[in-house]
Amino acid sequence: MRSEAPEDFGSAGDGPQGKVVHVTQERTQVTYSYEGPDLQQHVADLDEKKEQYRQMGGAERIRRQHDQAKLTVRERLGLLFDDGTFEERGLLAHHQSQSPSMQGKFTPADGVVTGIGRVDGRNAAVIAYDFTVMAGSMGMVTEIKATRMRELALRERIPLVWLIDSAGARIQEATGSMFARTGDLFREQVIMSGVVPQVAAMMGPGAAGTAYIPGLADFVPMVKGNSNMALAGPHLVKAAVGEEVTAEEMGGSKVHCKISGVADLEVPDDAACIDAIRKYLSYFPSSNLAQPPLVESGDPVDRKASELLDIVPANPRQAYDIHKVITAITDDGDFFPMKPEWARNLVTGFARIGGRAVGIVANQPKFLGGALDVNAADKAARFVWLCDAFHIPLVFLMDCPGFLVGSAVEKQGIIRHGAKMLFAVSEATVPKVTVVLRKGYGAGYYVMNGRAFEPDLIVGWPTAEISVMGPEGAVNIIFRKQIEAMAEEEQAEARNNMVAMIREQISPYVAAGWAFIDDVIDPADTRRVVARALDSAASKKTERPWRKHGVLPV
Repeated sequence: MRSEAPEDFGSAGDGPQGKVVHVTQERTQVTYSYEGPDLQQHVADLDEKKEQYRQMGGAERIRRQHDQAKLTVRERLGLLFDDGTFEERGLLAHHQSQSPSMQGKFTPADGVVTGIGRVDGRNAAVIAYDFTVMAGSMGMVTEIKATRMRELALRERIPLVWLIDSAGARIQEATGSMFARTGDLFREQVIMSGVVPQVAAMMGPGAAGTAYIPGLADFVPMVKGNSNMALAGPHLVKAAVGEEVTAEEMGGSKVHCKISGVADLEVPDDAACIDAIRKYLSYFPSSNLAQPPLVESGDPVDRKASELLDIVPANPRQAYDIHKVITAITDDGDFFPMKPEWARNLVTGFARIGGRAVGIVANQPKFLGGALDVNAADKAARFVWLCDAFHIPLVFLMDCPGFLVGSAVEKQGIIRHGAKMLFAVSEATVPKVTVVLRKGYGAGYYVMNGRAFEPDLIVGWPTAEISVMGPEGAVNIIFRKQIEAMAEEEQAEARNNMVAMIREQISPYVAAGWAFIDDVIDPADTRRVVARALDSAASKKTERPWRKHGVLPV
C-alpha cells in the first residue's frame, strides 16, 4: 500500500517575508505565499491590544472615578499586592452578548480584573470589579472569569479577595433564562467557606447579586461615603414598595457597620480599605490545611502588665474600657477589631500574643454593663466559628453579668440567639483560654467559655465572681421576705451584710478551692499566663463523634 506521507517538503529558507515556498508531494506540487506580519509584529500588536484593554473605560470615566475620591480598579490592585507580583488572568476578555443593547459596546476585561498575586509573600486570588466599564456590572463573561478565580482559589487553597464596585447583574445580558446560570457564585462561596479565607471589600456600590457576596464572605470592610449594598437599588425599591430612599440611607457603611451588622469595619478611603485587607489576612493561614503564621515580636512574652491594676476597678459596678485591657496584654498593644460599632457590649477582634495570632472575645462594661443581647450573641458566634475554621486560638476576657432579661429580648429570640453562641463556643476545638476579670454570672459564664466548655486554661483575677447571679440579685431572691419583715431602718444594713456574705461565697478562691478554675492570678501576669497556655495548647487534639454537621440554632 502506497504511503500518503509527503516525500519532500522542499525548503523555506530564511529569505524575506512573502517568499514563495514549494512543497513537493507525490503527484502534487502545492505553491503558496505567506504575506502576514512576522512574529515581532505579532508581539507589537499584542502589546498594543493589551495596553488598550488596560485603559479600562477610558480617560473620562477614570476622571469620574477619581472625582468621587475612588481609586481605579488597577490602582487598588497596586496597593493590595506586593510590588510586581500580580499576574492577571483574562485581560483580553470582553462581552460576547448578542443582545441588541450590547452591540457596538467595548468592555475591556469585561468589567472585572482577575488574577493571582502575593500579599506579604503569600498567594491570593482577586476578583475586582471595574466601575469604569459598564458600572462594573456582572455580565456572562465577567462571571466566567470570576468562576475561574473561585475554582483556582479552592483548588490551590489560597485566599480569595473581592473588590466590589459594581452595579450588580448586567441587565442588558441577564434578562431571560440566562440569569439562571449565575447562581453558581453563591453555591461556590458556601463550599469555600471555612476552607479558604474570603474577603469582600465594599469600595463602591454592590446591588442584588454583588450584595450577597459580602453576605457570605468572612470579612467585609466598607469605605465610608462611597460604598453601599442592598438587595435592590433605590429605583427598584421605589417601584416595588413605593419607598423613596437613597443608596446611602438604605445600605451605606453606617447602616451595615452600626445597625445591621452585615459589615465588619468602616474605613475612611480606598487606601485604608486595602490596608485593612492586608492586615486581616496577616492573621490567617492561606487555607484550613495550614496554621496561622507566627510573627517575630520584640514585645517580651513575660512582660508585666501592671497598668491593669489601675484600668480595672475592684468595684464590680464601676465601668471601664475593655480595649485598654486588650492592648495591655497583646503584642505591642496592637488589636484589629471586628464589628467594633455593632453590638458594642461585646468586643471581638484579632491580635498577637507571643507572635501567635489569637481571636479575642471580651465583654465591654461600658455598654449594657457587658451583658449579652441578641446581637452580641450573634457577633460572638460568628467570630468563634471563623477563628475555629482557620485554627486561630481564642482568648476570652470575661466580665459578664449574664444575658439581658425581660419580655423585649424574649420576643427578639434571646434563647435562640444565645444558643448560637453556646453552640459555637462548645463546638470550637482550637486552643481556648479564659480569664475571669470580674463577673461570671449565669449563662454568661457558660458562653464566655466557662469551665464546662473545655478551656485549655481558665484563671480568675482576685476580683472574679463566679455565680449563677450577682450577690445583689441573689439577696433579693433568697432573703427578700426576711428583709421585708424587718423594720425599715434596719433593712439597708441587713441587705449590705447579706450581699457581703454572698460575695464571699462567689469569690475566686471558692472556685479555686473546688478546682473549678486552674488558678487565681495577679492581673499583671495575665499576658505571660495566657501566652504560656497558648504555647502549651498548640499541639491540642480534640476528638468529636462523627457527624455530617450539627443542627445550628439559627
